[in-house]
Amino acid sequence: MATSSRIFAPDMLAGQVALVTGGGTGLGRAAAEELVACGARVVIAGRRADVLDAAADEIGAGVTTVSGDIRDADDAARFVETALDRHGRLDLLVNNAGGQYFAPAEAIKAKGWRAVMELNVGGTLTMARAAYEGAFEPAGRGMIANVTLSPHHGMPGMAHSGAARAAVEALTRELATEFAPAGVSACALAIGHFETDAIRKYPEPVWRAAGRTVPLQRLGQVEEHAWLVALVASPFGRALNGSVITLDGARDNWFGGWPPPSLEGEGGEVPTEQRRPASTR
Repeated sequence: MATSSRIFAPDMLAGQVALVTGGGTGLGRAAAEELVACGARVVIAGRRADVLDAAADEIGAGVTTVSGDIRDADDAARFVETALDRHGRLDLLVNNAGGQYFAPAEAIKAKGWRAVMELNVGGTLTMARAAYEGAFEPAGRGMIANVTLSPHHGMPGMAHSGAARAAVEALTRELATEFAPAGVSACALAIGHFETDAIRKYPEPVWRAAGRTVPLQRLGQVEEHAWLVALVASPFGRALNGSVITLDGARDNWFGGWPPPSLEGEGGEVPTEQRRPASTR
């Protein structure tokens, strides 16, 4: 059941309404729970009604569900209309839904490439348009948070996803400029590797190695991502318009095992420079 936030005031988002796609599992579900803990009412959307209902039951009061496909313009508009019908307003869209599969670039078929692009780029744009036209522009306010996997050093084994996530970052910057005159903001949340059920769907060598590519030396916790979503939803969020906010434990600073082999001592430790004693003069 949703409890109070560990870091934010319980009424920080009181009166606000959020729509979270892909809200039944993983990062989307964690974000929904944190938003509720901060006082918001949340509608979680996804394709599987049973998964959404189970998440809503566990999070508790403040969360309702709507099922459909973010790639379908009619479904996207219905998601927004559902939030308005139930709560009379919509303040935040969290474009969390997305997906990809693990395959080397030469093995990605044209159909698979199109599917990943349609879901991650097309679905994000379809939802953003639906929220803007159906709720945000008429109200003169709103925030769009586009959740992406950080593509900043490429994504070996998932070239289709890396290309799609980079496109979403560019799209976010365009939306931030285009929608700003109407009082609507957009930002992208570029996340690294998080401890979710989804990461365990990849081959074991992939998810076991994931934590070792992070200088922080651990996977992110879903609660940490949820805190960032709540911060974007706060009054401070509008100042982040057009920003790409990276949350990855410094993985963007280094891609590979940590510490780098060139910095390791004989025992695997990072050597410390021997400093001369300070002068006593």
